[in-house]
Amino acid sequence: MSINRRTFLGLTGLAIAAGAIGGWQFMQRGSHGPLLLSARNDSSGRHLAVGYHLDGSEAFATEVTERCHDVVPHPTQPLALFVGRRPSTESYLIDTRNGQLLQTLTTPPTRHFYGHAIFHKDGEWLYATENDLSEPGRGVLGVYQLQGNRLERVNELSSHGLGPHQLLWMPDGETIVVANGGIRTEAESRVEMNLDAMEASLVLMRRDGSLISKEQLPEQQNSVRHLAVASDGTIVSGQQYMGEVTDSVQLLAIKRPGQVFQHFPLHQAQLQIMNQYTASVAVHSELRLLAMTAPRGNRFFIWDLDSGAVRLDTHLPDCAGVGAVTDGFVVSSGIGRCRLYDCRTTQVASQALQLPAGLWDNHLRLA
Repeated sequence: MSINRRTFLGLTGLAIAAGAIGGWQFMQRGSHGPLLLSARNDSSGRHLAVGYHLDGSEAFATEVTERCHDVVPHPTQPLALFVGRRPSTESYLIDTRNGQLLQTLTTPPTRHFYGHAIFHKDGEWLYATENDLSEPGRGVLGVYQLQGNRLERVNELSSHGLGPHQLLWMPDGETIVVANGGIRTEAESRVEMNLDAMEASLVLMRRDGSLISKEQLPEQQNSVRHLAVASDGTIVSGQQYMGEVTDSVQLLAIKRPGQVFQHFPLHQAQLQIMNQYTASVAVHSELRLLAMTAPRGNRFFIWDLDSGAVRLDTHLPDCAGVGAVTDGFVVSSGIGRCRLYDCRTTQVASQALQLPAGLWDNHLRLA
């Protein structure tokens, strides 16, 4: 996370401007288009769970107790879980129509959230990455059942690794891919305890917890963190390197169907500007594009998913979350304006969105 977003120096929210964004085509859900869900703070440091339409209109801004990380929209109902940032013990189930806080979900005393979760396609089950504090770093997936407007923890599964971070569904909707960051942390701490013995991995597992595969990158201290999955089953992961600052290590990896987990080659100049840290990744399956934010380098990238060709390499201060829309990608920022990137033609075009500027967290979802 960028230091700029933590300090909030000199930042204030901007007024929301109404009106449609001319020239952009959005997948419509109601008259305002898709709903952007994310965690952010205001200029006084309050933690907010927010929903904004891309035309700039606010759906809700709900104050919550702890800082959130990712957001999990329910597949059929107007609900979303705003997941607590590691090592939070709270997440927040919110009605996306009006921002009503329906439940503060808490972990058992010996668990904490790692910032990510997923709803099953049937909407009844939710899986969240968690830390087992009785054996710090041992990754588990908390299994929660939605009963009315409340989630109840009913089981847990092994993540088959240490420090699980993001998890997503494969296209079959039954297989889970998990990014095990490989780092041990203890209760109420973000201090890494095992950098000399990290065990990062990419895991495929079934919903019953059984392991399908477990793969690792060659660099031991290359923490597998964030994921995107294409409709054909291609998996992309963004890494955060925990080794020496002088090391040059590939920070993007890919697992194509039937192939091994391996580096997605990046130019040396791109690696240097990333400062060994990536935040969010997204795939646009229809346009066959891959996008990634690198906030420490103030850089936003788009590549052709199949050829690896660079489509965009641009300065974007403290870029944070990224998500696919019909025309391309929406990107948020910790200190600047959220932007829309139109990727339908060879020349990528960008436009600022009339949303509050700055203080956005590392992830966004479009519902």
